[in-house]
Amino acid sequence: MKRIEQGVTRPAQIAVEIDGARVMVHPGETVAVAVLASASQRFRDDRSGAARGMFCNMGTCSECTVWAAVGTSPWRRLRGCLVPVEPSLRISTRDPESRP
Repeated sequence: MKRIEQGVTRPAQIAVEIDGARVMVHPGETVAVAVLASASQRFRDDRSGAARGMFCNMGTCSECTVWAAVGTSPWRRLRGCLVPVEPSLRISTRDPESRP
């Protein structure tokens, strides 16, 4: 993923966790941007197990659905394109309750 860097001033990056991996993002970016900045760029899986990606990026389609938790709070499903990142955010692209 490429970010526009020239002529842009951003706050210092923060770390979020996506499927156990640390990803650096800027405050104000969305969970979807964090997932796209990760190595897998994978959001949810469809019923056949195939990976899904971004589609509308405006909260209409739910293709960017992930599970998220801040610190030790409970996991919740959300549309990644609508939620800004925050420190200590954990993101899972698969239901964390169904993982072995």
